[in-house]
Amino acid sequence: MPQAMLTEFERVTRAIQMRPALPPGGAQRLFNGFTEGWAQVVIEQFADTLVIYNHAQSGEGSAWLPDLSAHLLQLVPEARQVLVKHRHAQNNDLRKGELLAGSSLPDMIEENGVRYALNLRLNQDASFYLDTRSLRAWLKDHLKDRTLLNTFAYTGSLGVAALAGGARQVMQCDSKRAFLALSKRSAQINNLPPEANQMLTGDFFRVSADLRRQDARFDCVVLDPPFFAAGSGGRIDLQRNAATLINKVRPLINDGGWLAAINNALFLSGQDYMQVLTALAQDGYMRIETLLPVAPDCSGYPETITNPPPADPAPFNHSTKIAILRVRRK
Repeated sequence: MPQAMLTEFERVTRAIQMRPALPPGGAQRLFNGFTEGWAQVVIEQFADTLVIYNHAQSGEGSAWLPDLSAHLLQLVPEARQVLVKHRHAQNNDLRKGELLAGSSLPDMIEENGVRYALNLRLNQDASFYLDTRSLRAWLKDHLKDRTLLNTFAYTGSLGVAALAGGARQVMQCDSKRAFLALSKRSAQINNLPPEANQMLTGDFFRVSADLRRQDARFDCVVLDPPFFAAGSGGRIDLQRNAATLINKVRPLINDGGWLAAINNALFLSGQDYMQVLTALAQDGYMRIETLLPVAPDCSGYPETITNPPPADPAPFNHSTKIAILRVRRK
């Protein structure tokens, strides 16, 4: 049956059937409705729990949710819980999630041999970003005996991946200590040395300025800001000022070190982002080493994608654009 003729539930079924079998305790995206034909819905699996992100606008109605929940529990036999996050609800508890099925939620998942603490109701997302799976693998493989500054760390999964790969020290920076607390628990369940997983709470602009004044240096810096935010020290707008943010952390990187720069601006094309990075590299002190792909379960497969993203991400394969940059010092 042509994709255009499929019902929403049939699109969900086809998408889930394309996903690989999930190892026990693992996590993946089962359906990306923005590209796979039902923009109101994104579905992710964390261990035995399915998370439905309901993007329906307030007032549109979501009478289909109980039927979708029942349909998913049939499609995914290992699933026991269904949690729905109403992204446009005025009630903060509904944005964080309501259980449609089951009674208990998992408190950790495992990916690439590393366990990550989980709090599915911590925020309006799931407290763990699947789109950056390839970056966690890269950090685990490249930072043995090295140091990392993880800015906009959120719950610290990128820093924990580096520690699991043998990083000597990781500094996790975020504006909210409650989010960083989850990284501490992740380190504990992996038996990682607590003294190597440092926490620094504060506004990015003020924290990065303090570190520059201290002449701090790291072998790698992760820059994974939200698409748009305004803090006490400055304004983040990934579509317009990505270069500004990169220049804030370049002085913090050791000679020959790396900058992992993520830009998830949906309306910024991959070519436009590459122009930003190429312009920054013109001085000869930074070069683009590699672009990391986002796994297809996050974006959809050629057989299931019906809608292209608003801006062409090429040469990246997803609107979450991950570049590894090599930095030299004067």
